[in-house]
Amino acid sequence: MTITADNKKRVVIPWAKAGDVFACEQRDENHFSLARLNPPPAPKKMTRAEVRRAIKNSKMSPMMTWDELRKLTREP
Repeated sequence: MTITADNKKRVVIPWAKAGDVFACEQRDENHFSLARLNPPPAPKKMTRAEVRRAIKNSKMSPMMTWDELRKLTREP
């Protein structure tokens, strides 16, 4: 099988699918090795309970009630 590069140095590999990623290694001046890289698995989505637990344990959540905050920030 012969594959030809176009003017933009692109090569079409007939058995490749759109979005495939390859590692290209040059063995010597005239030989190249292509290896298809497998994408990492998609991260597991969090459940609603896990999201709520993460929000509750977040450092960004307030540690005092609104009434305590009002007392600290309002002038007497």
